[in-house]
Amino acid sequence: MEIDAKKTDLSAIELRSAANKKLGYKMIWVVVAALLFAFALVPIYDVLCTMTGLNGKTKSTASELNNTKVDETRWVTVQFTTSTMPGLGWNFYPKQSSIKVHPGKVETVLFEAKNITNEVVAGRAVPSVTPGVAAAHLKKLACFCFERQALNPGETKLLPLRFFVSPDIPADVKEMTLSYAFFSIDK
Repeated sequence: MEIDAKKTDLSAIELRSAANKKLGYKMIWVVVAALLFAFALVPIYDVLCTMTGLNGKTKSTASELNNTKVDETRWVTVQFTTSTMPGLGWNFYPKQSSIKVHPGKVETVLFEAKNITNEVVAGRAVPSVTPGVAAAHLKKLACFCFERQALNPGETKLLPLRFFVSPDIPADVKEMTLSYAFFSIDK
């Protein structure tokens, strides 16, 4: 009878070991699936934000001006803010801090960038609009943010932004802020 008990104990240990291995493999798959999902989530979120204007993201391509009527009964104040990320070596700021526009009217504003280093430095601007509901209504016709910008040592460059605010913007939005963050990019 003792021999049978030991066989039963061994088979229980073996069963537990097999069950633990199976659970271990399942947990590894869960971790791998979670990592894959996390990496896929960033581009999916980026596309969603760009399409909907969620989180202040704006399109990175030019909009078209299609028979847009100017609404001269309303004013929207567009404020401009800028920042440069560490490692860029530029001074970057708007030539005017804000502008009042009629929805539908095309406006042009200038930003100034100056390379304060002793080498050629390239950067790219990433725009953001607040409040988020206004992001889909700010239409850029021409923007320095669409392409890479390179400045020679000590060079100063005026960077134009041509835009309009869509007349479809909700009536309660009277102010919006367009913010640019300039990042260093490799050559």
